Amino acid sequence: MISKYLKPLAEVDAAREDHLAFVDGLEKGGFSVTAGRQDPAAGGIILLDVDTQAEAEALIAEDPYVQRGLAVYTATGWHPTRGALAGYQRVRPSA
Repeated sequence: MISKYLKPLAEVDAAREDHLAFVDGLEKGGFSVTAGRQDPAAGGIILLDVDTQAEAEALIAEDPYVQRGLAVYTATGWHPTRGALAGYQRVRPSA
């Protein structure tokens, strides 16, 4: 998921703590592989481990940035075949 900020960075940063808590929850649930802000800070990227675009969109709809109208996300599917993530194996915590 690639985000684009819709509001000035100061407004986005005011919600950043809540956004980072959301991302932490994705990580703990085994849905986020990695995440970070773009440079320059025009948005961010969250690499999700999900089966469908619909699942990705449902998860990202819970992001405080989305809920507060601070950012929109675009889904871009990807299957790593080379480099550090080639052969990546899904890890979900036990229930």
